Amino acid sequence: MKIVFMGTPDFAVGALEAIVEAGHQVTAVVTQPDKPKGRGKEMQMTPVKICALSNGIPVFQPMKIREPEAVERLRGYEADLFVVAAFGQILPEEILTMPKYGCVNIHASLLPKYRGAGPIQWSIINGERITGVTIMQMEKGLDTGDMLFRTEVEIAPGETADTLHDKLAAAGAELIVEAIPKIEAGEVMPEKQRDEDSSYAKMLTKAMGKIDWSLEAGKLDCLIRGVISWPGASTVFRGKTLKIWEEEPVDAASFTGGIQGAQPGTVVLVEKDAFYVQTGSGALKVKTVQPEGKKRMAVKDFLLGYPVKAGDAFESSEKSF
Repeated sequence: MKIVFMGTPDFAVGALEAIVEAGHQVTAVVTQPDKPKGRGKEMQMTPVKICALSNGIPVFQPMKIREPEAVERLRGYEADLFVVAAFGQILPEEILTMPKYGCVNIHASLLPKYRGAGPIQWSIINGERITGVTIMQMEKGLDTGDMLFRTEVEIAPGETADTLHDKLAAAGAELIVEAIPKIEAGEVMPEKQRDEDSSYAKMLTKAMGKIDWSLEAGKLDCLIRGVISWPGASTVFRGKTLKIWEEEPVDAASFTGGIQGAQPGTVVLVEKDAFYVQTGSGALKVKTVQPEGKKRMAVKDFLLGYPVKAGDAFESSEKSF
């Protein structure tokens, strides 16, 4: 089968590699334009472009996929199927109906739940225990097309958005390779999505990383693990930002030490390798942090340069999502 692959970030790389290894003819890879990154603002290729070039696949990087010249170039590839994975641009109906088998999307949730840009992060933030990948027939709506194939992925205790990203990317790569020959053979049973069961996984904002200590410990734990890549969870300590990388929630019933009746955001106990912060319910045992302008470090090392004692307070910010 002749395939055009559309994708941009790391999440899509495994799927492209799996399709190539399975022997399908990828006639072109479509990805976002190169962008300047880093202090030197050097142009950086997308992960999918790097993968495509290493496999000798032609790369197309349109600024706007819906422009007439871009549409005609896609038509010239004469592909049977377009496979899309986190491409980053909305495809017009003219493109969606172009290939013989249409366009399918590798979506990182069990649709109809978590439609939108941030399904991985929101599944962590909301404390889900099961998520997965859906191969969906694309249509004009936002992740509203018929579901073709689905596979479940367990969210392990302590899972972060980073580790879950890798698990879902691997699951998506495996599922799309299983799906392609069945799509070609007509062995699919499209399932309509129930809109009433849907939820929207909006894009994360920088403000979402500001810790509101009045939330209960379990919810803060989910938030910190969900925004770990970006924007990261942070608080303010002695006038400077302190990013929290690793922590552990301790529920109110289990936590009996420290200062009784402390306000949320108050340090209630300090150990040699951790400190405990009171939340709206329970405490957060903080184990790895990153001070403003410094590298990530274990709390044991942080305490050497930033003495913390019971009764110290972190500034809290209002919930922003």
